[in-house]
Amino acid sequence: MDFQILLLAAAASFVLSIIAMPILIPLLRRIKFGQHVRSDGPQTHLKKAGTPTMGGIVIILAATLVFIKFSVIDTNFWVLLTSTVGFGLVGFLDDYIKIGLKRSLGLTAKQKLIMQLIFSAIICYLLIQKGHSTALGIPGTSFSFDWGGWFYYPFIVIMLLAITNAVNFTDGVDGLLSGVSAIAFAAYAIIAIQATAPAAAVCAAAMIGAVIGFLVFNAHPAKVFMGDMGSLGIGGAIGGIAIVTKSELLFLIIGGVFVVELLSVVIQVVSYKTRNGKRVFKMAPIHHHFELSGWSEWRVVITFWAVSLVLAALGIYISKGL
Repeated sequence: MDFQILLLAAAASFVLSIIAMPILIPLLRRIKFGQHVRSDGPQTHLKKAGTPTMGGIVIILAATLVFIKFSVIDTNFWVLLTSTVGFGLVGFLDDYIKIGLKRSLGLTAKQKLIMQLIFSAIICYLLIQKGHSTALGIPGTSFSFDWGGWFYYPFIVIMLLAITNAVNFTDGVDGLLSGVSAIAFAAYAIIAIQATAPAAAVCAAAMIGAVIGFLVFNAHPAKVFMGDMGSLGIGGAIGGIAIVTKSELLFLIIGGVFVVELLSVVIQVVSYKTRNGKRVFKMAPIHHHFELSGWSEWRVVITFWAVSLVLAALGIYISKGL
């Protein structure tokens, strides 16, 4: 794998992001595509109401253009393109309905699920045509198990739904998701090189540049938010890379922050419904719990970035034994 291509891909998507964001932000303000802020959340977030959102358009567009330009065209390319753009499209429609059409609910849960299942099914079809291995390796060991397609492909669908929603939950504090996802993509770029998966390596590199370019404008105090298009597209890209590099279960380590964010929401909902309205956290996802406990946004972000770095390094170390 040519490292120069990966560096060029990351640099190109970064430059595209940096150029496009100053153009998009005034446009979003003009058409009043502003963020709605929950009144029951941290009070410091109320001043963010009206901040332009849907900046994820730039992330997905910049990364996709660079990916198409520099990637080899094979089945893995189409899997990654479908997972990134497909889930990003679901997020775009949800954002547009909520913000552009002023409908507070956006896509219904059923509509969103159906669309996510459609793109997941397309990905599974591409993998079947490729003859993709249905074995799952246990991270850090030479052990793997293969229960065949009847187990593997439903697992892939559930995995994609879980990852995209976990990443979506992580978006909620200035710069949090941008930084955590950049770290995860960096880890997956290295794993893709180890796995000799050039399309996945280029996809990861393109996403690194795009999210870091976005971070320039999303760091506290944020000038723009990415919206569901950005978060679901990022989640789709991470899930796609994990699949084509055969590191599906390794996401539990590299994406540990995402996993905890998702679990915090699940625990909160289950507790509320089964314990007469009692909550485990002050607010879920868990980054809001720390904010309501007195942490500043910057402290939350730096802490979560640091944890992500440790988990990414651990994931890379473990992947050498796969």
